[in-house]
Amino acid sequence: MPTSPFPDTTPLPGKRPLRIGVAGVGVVGQGVIKYLSEHPDFAPAIGEVVVTAVSARDRYRKRDVDLTSYQWFDDPVALATSDAIDLFVELIGGSEGPAKAAVEAALALGRPVVTANKALLAIHGHALAKTAERTGAALLFEAAVMGGTPAVKMLREGLTGDQVDRVAGILNGTCNYILSEMEASGRSFAEVLSEAQAKGFAEADPTTDIGGFDAGHKITLLGALAFGAAPDFAAADVQGIEAVDLIDIRLAHDLGYRIKLIAEATRDGDFASVRVHPALTPLGHPLAQAGGSLNALFIEGRRIGRLFLQGTGAGQGPTAAAVAADIADYLAGGRRPVFQRPAVELQPLKPADHAKRTTAAYFRLRVHDHPGVIAAISDALARCELSIDSFLQRSVQPGGLVPIVLTTRPALETQIDAAVAAIAALDVVAEPPRMIRIAMI
Repeated sequence: MPTSPFPDTTPLPGKRPLRIGVAGVGVVGQGVIKYLSEHPDFAPAIGEVVVTAVSARDRYRKRDVDLTSYQWFDDPVALATSDAIDLFVELIGGSEGPAKAAVEAALALGRPVVTANKALLAIHGHALAKTAERTGAALLFEAAVMGGTPAVKMLREGLTGDQVDRVAGILNGTCNYILSEMEASGRSFAEVLSEAQAKGFAEADPTTDIGGFDAGHKITLLGALAFGAAPDFAAADVQGIEAVDLIDIRLAHDLGYRIKLIAEATRDGDFASVRVHPALTPLGHPLAQAGGSLNALFIEGRRIGRLFLQGTGAGQGPTAAAVAADIADYLAGGRRPVFQRPAVELQPLKPADHAKRTTAAYFRLRVHDHPGVIAAISDALARCELSIDSFLQRSVQPGGLVPIVLTTRPALETQIDAAVAAIAALDVVAEPPRMIRIAMI
């Protein structure tokens, strides 16, 4: 066992190339293999890198890269522990199963691991960090968040001299594409989702993306890095975009907002709030300007103030570049704990009290066209101690129903929740109100 948890990886003159094993040869895996085969000296100051072995579920699947020159492993665990490689790249995905077993096996041997697997790290990151630091193995994951945009490196290295209290932004390109296309084309959620699947922007089963879970895994990791805490995905509050209707997008725009899926982690002492939810974002805000499949992130530190990162959050090229950057960091001998502090010192921050959170809100109602409707709604909000910030009323729809939209001033989330229940109980309301938070960023 090494005497230090961080082994000396400084290359020596004449040292043989670093041999890479890649598990998972999908779009990203093919991109990594292609890049490293075409640029074995992509970091000439630190040494040559070559892929020598690969593993995937189907050896005979048609791919854009020729795998015949690499040693093949049906079992990724066998690849992770093979003497044919020096560094293991895990691109299988998923928090359990082969990906977890292979990464655990490599780290247990003291073998460095580079991974793009945000779900694995968000759920098992603390345990994996303990193993890595016990055996002296590097565990690097720049590609797990924001593709080639260096959000992980920024928090893990660039801001260690500051205290970061908040990270917030757009971390899922699929959701951002869907919301952007709905606004631009006037098509429904279902129509745009179907198109995104046909173009390969969304999976056949899009639940992980549109349900907010992918963004939840990513913000869990960023929060852990920002706050020097153990990642704790189970404590994240996650809401997706499935319920966002085209009418909400149009009405939000009329009010001066654009709906985005916002992921945020905020620290207050020993407490943290990690959440993902759709939110109305002011049209002039940089996050509202990040369209299509772009990702964007604000980082707020006590000394540096606000930093803003924006870039392509996924795709073969950007993610392969992030994997290559991690390999270069390993070769250069970087020595840092996986999550800012030594793993044995990490603890998850306590979840912040929901009752103490503050937000403003958008309400969309459909009410019966009767006298006294506005007074009844205003009275319900007043009883919950909510103040109206803006108000829109549309023309009567078929069936005698009137759409009403209002936004509130900032208030405690418990007051917002109480107002949803109070309005839903009114006789003048035809259906439960639609509530979307307003981003306070």
